[in-house]
Amino acid sequence: MTARGFTAFPKVTRRVATTWWGKAWVKALEDTALDGAMVRLGRRYAHAGVVGPITVSPGVLHAVVHDSGTAHNTTVHVPVLTEVHWGRFLDRVAEQPGHIAALLDNDMPRDLVAAAEESGVDLLPGIGDLEPSCDCDGWELPCRHAAALAFQVGWLLDADPFVLLLLKGKPEAELLDALKQRVAGPVGTRTPVVVSAEPAGQLPARPGLPTTTPVVLAVEPPPGFEPAELTALVEIAVKRARGLLRSGTLDG
Repeated sequence: MTARGFTAFPKVTRRVATTWWGKAWVKALEDTALDGAMVRLGRRYAHAGVVGPITVSPGVLHAVVHDSGTAHNTTVHVPVLTEVHWGRFLDRVAEQPGHIAALLDNDMPRDLVAAAEESGVDLLPGIGDLEPSCDCDGWELPCRHAAALAFQVGWLLDADPFVLLLLKGKPEAELLDALKQRVAGPVGTRTPVVVSAEPAGQLPARPGLPTTTPVVLAVEPPPGFEPAELTALVEIAVKRARGLLRSGTLDG
């Protein structure tokens, strides 16, 4: 299963989803929440930079969220589209060259999403579509950790709508290959995306934080492991390696 990994966002004073589809994602979170206080707390956690690297795979979001010295494995599940629904959506995209051009330019046209909905394809989540889970002792749905993860995913969607398409079940390469089969001539290439927590060139200097360039994890996890679990193990290994470097244990 293909997954995309995004390095952790650093601490920010304020950030909100700005695109219409990013806002729709956040609205689904807020409309689904049983406790508005947890949503507000989750927003503060998202800004505080306590959410670790985010892994996006079909139907699953995962990150380790740090809270008072404890690391919590946090996941948000989203319904994926069936192959029939993907066929309808791709047919809609192929009907207008402008839709393809918009997607390749990291835009999600409203009329494309509306046309897909008319065909019975729900690309954006609605009430109840975001299903959070976390190993913390909170009973809220979502808890503050899952809400923080969901808010940051809204930031990812702002920069790259293909994150949403992967979450709904189609990796970028597979989706573009399917489009090529539906249209005459080349589909084109996509504008590179760098997902940052601040405007380019204004990232705060914080030692120990990774850069915010997305990393594609195109390896298959070992038998019995999910992509999210593999990413969590990698994060633990990286932290241990950093600790050894700071202590001088790995110095030559």
